[in-house]
Amino acid sequence: MIKMLANIGKYFIMLGEIFRRPTKWRLMRNLIFKEIDELIIGSLGIVAFLSFFIGAVVTIQTALNLNNPIIPKYLIGFTARQSIILEFSPTFVSIIMAGRMGSYITSSIGTMRVTEQIDALEVMGINPLNYLVFPKLIASITYPFVIALSMFIGIFGGYIAGSLGGYLAPEEFVKGLQDDFQPFHVIYAFIKTAVFGFILATVPSFYGYYMEGGALEVGKASTKAFVWTSISIIICNYILTQMLLT
Repeated sequence: MIKMLANIGKYFIMLGEIFRRPTKWRLMRNLIFKEIDELIIGSLGIVAFLSFFIGAVVTIQTALNLNNPIIPKYLIGFTARQSIILEFSPTFVSIIMAGRMGSYITSSIGTMRVTEQIDALEVMGINPLNYLVFPKLIASITYPFVIALSMFIGIFGGYIAGSLGGYLAPEEFVKGLQDDFQPFHVIYAFIKTAVFGFILATVPSFYGYYMEGGALEVGKASTKAFVWTSISIIICNYILTQMLLT
């Protein structure tokens, strides 16, 4: 417990250090674009693949459980929309990204720590946290775009699965998508996504930056980063849901 509290304190100290002694903008700009390419654009393929099949599975499972003839078929589209927008795209995809993005961030920074490149940055008078973590933090601002794409593809996957599987007519699915639509649910999802993006950028960076040991410890740090990033996302998901939807 003491060690966990110490790590939490060290994490918040790290957040403050990120913004001290900023790197020159000419260099920082290139680092930001590099991180956007690695973390955001590089993740679009896996996010699109997962979202399509998540939407398809949600639609099929909903259709199989709403087999009462009294229940209108368009509720399948309604349920798929609500599930994908409120939880599956923002939360489920973010936990998956904790493995993809988190392992990359922790291993890259941890390798620099092992090879003493971070020490070299300090000797040159560069703030390593600003140089290494700040570009990832700025890149995470574009993370809601990934989740917006996930929502669209997930709903499209549900539309295809429902139509081709014969579970409901295409116009019934579209009617379910439009039924009782509340724009605030999308805003709520993007608020969650912005918080999750911040967690995805900073928690793995923390475990990579403060790791000790050699190459073996880099793998252990990546595992810890994934676990604690996922736990942080789940806890924040609960808190934000209580604050925004109740």
